[in-house]
Amino acid sequence: MAEANWYVVHTYSGYENKVKANIEKTIENRHLEEEILEVRVPMQEVVEVKNGARKNVQKKMFPGYVLINMIMNDDTWYVVRNTRGVTGFVGPGSKPVPLTEVEMRPLGIKTENISVDFKEGDTIAVIAGVWKDTVGVVQRMDYGKQTATINVELFGRETPVEISFAEVKKM
Repeated sequence: MAEANWYVVHTYSGYENKVKANIEKTIENRHLEEEILEVRVPMQEVVEVKNGARKNVQKKMFPGYVLINMIMNDDTWYVVRNTRGVTGFVGPGSKPVPLTEVEMRPLGIKTENISVDFKEGDTIAVIAGVWKDTVGVVQRMDYGKQTATINVELFGRETPVEISFAEVKKM
């Protein structure tokens, strides 16, 4: 079986989330879960100042583009290419070019899978990074991003924090 790679799809501006939803619905209807693994609209948190108030908001990193992790074949190419709002794959002519490891690193997408010995509800200790020596309970696991969301106590409140699998160990 062929290997899945990340591809970039060009969409009409403002249609990124609609294209993502349409592709996910098609995956479900055509049972392509084994071939089209993930559809993502990369977001980043930015600080906006409006009327003197600072506010953290999510903005699209690449307006007009959607990332898809899929095994490229005639069926998957056809499904994605003929989704309403998609103008085409990024690449020369009609040949899609997968993203390289170096291109994916700044997007927070990890390709090497880290196997973990903890699950939701387990107590873990952070062993590296900003939250080193912090203990928390796993609330959510994101295997695509290779992160766990844990609750930590910050200023007397429970606050969710996203930690890389590589930075934690089970207690």
